[in-house]
Amino acid sequence: MSKAEKINIVPCSGIGKAFGSVSRLAAYYITEDDHPSDSKLVPLALLVLGDKDTNETVLANPSITIDGCKLQCARKMIGECGGHIAKDLVVLDVYREHPDMKPSGVAELNEAGEKLARALADKVDSIIDQSLGKNGGSKNA
Repeated sequence: MSKAEKINIVPCSGIGKAFGSVSRLAAYYITEDDHPSDSKLVPLALLVLGDKDTNETVLANPSITIDGCKLQCARKMIGECGGHIAKDLVVLDVYREHPDMKPSGVAELNEAGEKLARALADKVDSIIDQSLGKNGGSKNA
């Protein structure tokens, strides 16, 4: 990934699905806590609706997509908009690395789901640090 000023974080919008909730929580950890000045949360729904400002954001900066399932709607939408995907991640793949962190719940994730979101955020934090030329620059890296 080339050096960038800001990285778009595009999570799944799989409402009603535990892996979708993990995706969104990880995105909040990244954009609000870990890399608030280096990342931008891009809501998938705005891309689907064709929001002009959101499309411009996607075209201006590389994106990391965090999909909840193998349908990979976030990755597909960034591609359809002509954006650059720096990295695409799927929650299920990270869950396979951490089978003890089985998420459940939708409106509110269980503790294991929150831990899985944190593990996913840590993975993305490393990617952001690398792309921005930082050495563990995030708060939780």
